[in-house]
Amino acid sequence: MPERIDSISRAGRTFDIRDEGPLDGEPVVLLHGFPQDSRSWGLVAPLLYARGYRTFAPDQRGYSPAARPRRRRDYRTSELVADVKALIDRIGGPVHLVGHDWGAAVAWETAARHPRPVRTLTAVSVPHPAAFLRALVTSPQLLRSWYMFFFQLPWLPEAVVAHETLARRFMSNAGPFPDSVVRDVTHLTDRALARGGLNWYRAIPLSDPRSRPGAVSAPTLMVWSDGDGAIDRAGPEASGRYVTGPFRFVELPGVSHWIPDEAPEALAELVVEHIGGRD
Repeated sequence: MPERIDSISRAGRTFDIRDEGPLDGEPVVLLHGFPQDSRSWGLVAPLLYARGYRTFAPDQRGYSPAARPRRRRDYRTSELVADVKALIDRIGGPVHLVGHDWGAAVAWETAARHPRPVRTLTAVSVPHPAAFLRALVTSPQLLRSWYMFFFQLPWLPEAVVAHETLARRFMSNAGPFPDSVVRDVTHLTDRALARGGLNWYRAIPLSDPRSRPGAVSAPTLMVWSDGDGAIDRAGPEASGRYVTGPFRFVELPGVSHWIPDEAPEALAELVVEHIGGRD
C-alpha cells in the first residue's frame, strides 16, 4: 500500500513535501517559484486530485527550514535539479512535472537532464533557459529582468523583501497580484527564508555555462499570461525551438504573472488536458 511522503532528504538536508490526492493516482510534481512556497499550489492541487491525480508540492531549497544553506554556490541549478530528482526517485516515477516561475526554470532543466522519469512537462510563465537568454537580446526581456541584477547586491535585497510594504510594491511589478499572494509577502519577514530565495538568483553567475540544458523530449505545455510584467512573450513563444517532443504554447488573456493564484481553474484544466492525453 502506498504511503504519504511528507519529506525527503538529500545531502544532509530535509525538504518538506505536500503529498495530496488519491494514493494510487498518477504523480504530478508541482514546483513553486520566488518568493512563494508549496502553498502557491493550494488552489490548483485540489482540482488535480479531484480528477484522480496525486500531487507532490515540495518546499524547495531555501524555503524548507531544514534546507537553507547560506552559501550562494549551494543554490546552483545543478543542486536545485538534484533536489527534484531525489523527490522523483522517492516517488518512483515517471511523473508529470509542473513548474511556475523559478519552478518552471528548474522543471525545464530537470526534464532536459533527466528525460526518462519525466512523462510530461508543463512550464508556467518562464520559458526554456535558452529561449530566455535569446529573449534578453531580442526583446524587452532585459528591461523586465532588472530585479535579477538588483538581487546580486548584498543584504539590501533582503531588507527590501522583508519589509512588507516594499515587498508588496516589488511583487506588483510582475503584475497585480491576488489577495492569496499576500501570504508570500508575510513569510518573507523570515530573513533566512528571504536570503534562501534570493540566493537562487545570486547563484546564476556561479553556474557552469558549459552545462546549459539541451532540448526537452517530453511532451511540453508552455503557459504564459499577457499581464505578466516580469516575462516578455518572446521567450515563452520561442520555447518550442528547444523541445523535440510535442509542444503547445497557450496564452492566458488578462492574467498577471501569478497564474496559479489568479487563474487556477484555467491552469488546472490545461494541465489535465495536457497530461491526460498522454495516459
